[in-house]
Amino acid sequence: MKRAKRPYVICHMMPSIDGRIVTERWKLAPAVMAEYDRTASTFKADAWMIGRVSMEPYAGKAWVPARKAARPIPRTDFIARHDAQSYAIALDPSGKLGWRSGSIDEEHVITVLTRKVPDAYLAFLRSKGVSYLFGGERELDLEVVLEKLRSKFGIKRLLLEGGGGINGSFLTAGLIDELSVLVVPIADGSIGTPSLFDAKQGKGPTRHLTLHSVKKRRGGVVWLRYRIA
Repeated sequence: MKRAKRPYVICHMMPSIDGRIVTERWKLAPAVMAEYDRTASTFKADAWMIGRVSMEPYAGKAWVPARKAARPIPRTDFIARHDAQSYAIALDPSGKLGWRSGSIDEEHVITVLTRKVPDAYLAFLRSKGVSYLFGGERELDLEVVLEKLRSKFGIKRLLLEGGGGINGSFLTAGLIDELSVLVVPIADGSIGTPSLFDAKQGKGPTRHLTLHSVKKRRGGVVWLRYRIA
């Protein structure tokens, strides 16, 4: 897909020196954690995107009521708002997030679904003012998703802050333009926990990177920026 038809995608992450991304056990100082948000803000992105599991603490656990109406809801995109200053985007193919509202702070929520989600869930999203896009029948087509985000919401610059699986899917599809990593001075040492890119078992999608900049940040953090060929 030509970049003009989709947002410029920056994968922004904070891994350990051995590439792990689950930070709970690391006991990082607040000043170190603040570096993540501080560096992210320099990109002036229109939106940020994460997966369902990572979004759960932000979304809440609202109950999805049963739907009594007999008429089915068409599987067309629902745009509750398209003029927000910033957007929070969740990849939720099966429709499991229990949104409390259609915003996170001042950022409008967009959730990305497949067409297999039930009508009751679509009605629930509409009642909460959550915009939703369909990215495929049973699996998400990430190119289609990005094109819709650009055409329907005007999103030109997107921060991808997913787990290893989501990041790996974008890498495989060739949809990451830039990689921004804040390497913290910690060796995680675990086996089987998510890493920066978890594309598939065995041989993964090798991508060559071009170093753009290196900067030392607080707490011994090193900020590396790469262009992806």
